[in-house]
Amino acid sequence: MNPAVFPAFSDLRCSLLLLITWIFTPVTTEITSLDTENIDDILRNADVALVNFYADWCRFSQMLHPIFEEASNVIKEEYPSENQVVFARVDCDQHSEIAQRYRISKYPTLKLFRNGMMMKREYRGQRSVKALADYIRQQKSDPVQELHDLVEITTLDRSKRNIIGYFEQMDSEHYRVFQKVANILHDDCAFFSAFGTVSKPERFSGDNIIYKPPGHSAPDMVYLGSMTNFDGVYNWIQDKCVPLVREITFENGEELTEEGLPFLILFHMKEDTESLEIFQNEVARQLISEKGAINFLHADCDKFRHPLLHIQKTPADCPVIAIDSFRHMYVFENFKDILIPGKLKQFVFDLHSGKLHREFHHGPDPTDTAQGQDTQDVASSPPESSFQKLAPSEYRYTLLRDRDEL
Repeated sequence: MNPAVFPAFSDLRCSLLLLITWIFTPVTTEITSLDTENIDDILRNADVALVNFYADWCRFSQMLHPIFEEASNVIKEEYPSENQVVFARVDCDQHSEIAQRYRISKYPTLKLFRNGMMMKREYRGQRSVKALADYIRQQKSDPVQELHDLVEITTLDRSKRNIIGYFEQMDSEHYRVFQKVANILHDDCAFFSAFGTVSKPERFSGDNIIYKPPGHSAPDMVYLGSMTNFDGVYNWIQDKCVPLVREITFENGEELTEEGLPFLILFHMKEDTESLEIFQNEVARQLISEKGAINFLHADCDKFRHPLLHIQKTPADCPVIAIDSFRHMYVFENFKDILIPGKLKQFVFDLHSGKLHREFHHGPDPTDTAQGQDTQDVASSPPESSFQKLAPSEYRYTLLRDRDEL
């Protein structure tokens, strides 16, 4: 036997082993580190970017790092183009100005961006490779469902807010603007489109966008602005998709609580749409100037029995209006009083002025006491906040308000 054969065979075996290792070793991607110099360019050029705002000393951030990197590897194999999906991170200790810019109040915070625009809803789901990858796949899916026959409109879910775009062709600036807006607002509205001969009966005056409100009684609304003006289309659709009075659920409670605004809540039975409509109308009539200073919400009495019990109410008492200031809860005396001009507005103003808090602790203000009537402090304590319990948990985040230096 020729001994020279063995080295050659050994070399071949090593070469095959290296080749197999190279083929089956997953491609790893570098997480993009953002700073003040590159953040705007990178986010603006990314179709979708998921950014991890973290601090090295935060144990939850430390736990997330390998999961975030592995999710990035998985997604990179599915979306290999450089700017399709970007996984990035910001060291908030090193770049506190960026953290302040995006109002980071806890670590880690995962925010989604589309072409540089930060989405309102951050990622609050499970911190696993599969959950993060599924989330990105969902964000990359087309949010606009194409209609192939206008008869399909009759089968739309009318409990939702529906936006329908009618276009001559898909390859147009009109549709690109519509699709871009849909990518941003698809969590708030259902988006549909029709093209060519299918959409022709609805394009008697050219391409257009229709809003169909929930229910069957309210009339459709038509967008009358420029179809190529992104800001105009976005603002119009946002106004329709994000109502003044929003429903609070256990799914969005953390997000709403983190906004930091007091809640003015209508508790009502799910089937009691009349009370909800009255509340919506009075909020729009009396409190539109308070938008941005207080969150207007409605809640299902059955689902939120605990907060009701907290204010000594039950579903049988609904509809009930209350304020949760995140310190205490205050009850509006009688739902029917909402129709008294200015009554609901005064209730909110009394919160801002501190009158509600004072009266719970010390009885009616002297100015509200009849002349000659004795005044004395009435010891009482308003119920503590119930919805504060829906805020981000210290068992999941490092909350910055808990740190002395912040």
